[in-house]
Amino acid sequence: MADLIALSSKIIDDGYDDGSVGPLNRINHELSVLDDNIAMVEAFSHAVCFKTDAGLAVFDTSGAQGGERVVSAIRHWTDSPFHTVVYTHGHVDHVGGSGFFAADGAARSHPIRWVGHENVGKRFDRYTLTDGYNQAINERQFGAFKRRGYGIGDEGRFLPSEAVRPSTTYEDTISLKVGDLDLELIHAKGETDDHTWAYIPEHKAICAGDFFIWNFPNCGNPQKVQRYPLEWAGAMRAMMEREVELFLPAHGLPIAGAERIRTVLTDVATTLEGLVSDVLERMNGGLPLDHILHDVKVAPGILEKPWMKPLYDEPEFVVRNIWRLYGGWWDGNPARLKPARDALLASEIARLAGGAEVLAKTAQGHADAGDFRLACHLVEFAALAEPENLTVHGLRAEIYQARRNQETSLMAKGIFGTAANVSKQKIDPEA
Repeated sequence: MADLIALSSKIIDDGYDDGSVGPLNRINHELSVLDDNIAMVEAFSHAVCFKTDAGLAVFDTSGAQGGERVVSAIRHWTDSPFHTVVYTHGHVDHVGGSGFFAADGAARSHPIRWVGHENVGKRFDRYTLTDGYNQAINERQFGAFKRRGYGIGDEGRFLPSEAVRPSTTYEDTISLKVGDLDLELIHAKGETDDHTWAYIPEHKAICAGDFFIWNFPNCGNPQKVQRYPLEWAGAMRAMMEREVELFLPAHGLPIAGAERIRTVLTDVATTLEGLVSDVLERMNGGLPLDHILHDVKVAPGILEKPWMKPLYDEPEFVVRNIWRLYGGWWDGNPARLKPARDALLASEIARLAGGAEVLAKTAQGHADAGDFRLACHLVEFAALAEPENLTVHGLRAEIYQARRNQETSLMAKGIFGTAANVSKQKIDPEA
């Protein structure tokens, strides 16, 4: 079993990851003991456990496909009953496994206290309203994980029917006791509007949920609802004000040592604050989104740090989210305020170009030259203009597959890869 603290210490102390420590976000459903009374099960997401004289306090339950294995791993460590389960937020990879914890409690005739921010229940309701949409985006974003047995949704619906709603909720802060252990729960907006981070004074520990994920912060996801970068940065700075020696994220490695913890939290906070400042400066100067998207950048040195790499989300998506938060959905181009149908615009552009195949071949030329942004616009117009043209779809599949392969973030890879697969299936429905 890996020494998770030693792994994270090596990476942060060296300032880079030379690949020798292996993946930073692991899904192995193995339990690692971090202290006599603290353990972490590495899953999608992790479950963090604290032993008390009244039973276990657990943060997060993993997803529907991981919950049973997480409970099994905990049971190989201790037979102590689950006393309190805290949701750091309501994403399904954190609450989807709760049914297995509930079943364990029922088998022991030991009731569990379920705790979360008051907006977690509202999230559950929204997932019911948007079940089909969330299943679709979940497949685009995590389809590859699902095929390897690491899916986060339930079969047939996005939020598992067994997911347990919080029975104890709070608005801003709440102090709880689990036997002899004190928990301080603090609400802050960030990746979600229902996020909780926790301070455990006895262990000088913080359970951070998804405020830190060993990747660039997930603050711009193009398929999800609003995220809150400035509030996110504020939460990181609030964490730094605590006396903390152990930092426990819900994805990635735990971190020990006040200076190491301060280093990573400062990087996240400063980067998000910088993006907000840069975007607002340009918005206040009257610049449209198109200009801002291509102008605002994060210094490459920041993105090279192992805990800041844009392998899940990326800065460009965060810029869009900042615009949406402060400026609304219109991007500043008057033609896109009330646009023509995409297919109608595409047909006219293809006609002017001399046909959809001419347009698609022009797109291929731009892709060959490395300009995938322009290439994707043109080939998409070609496919919309002649949706049954298999030659066009062949070029579309090649372009989107090539673009997918050169992207870094999982979100971009998922969307571009799905586009390529749609065209591949158009050519060969059995593929």
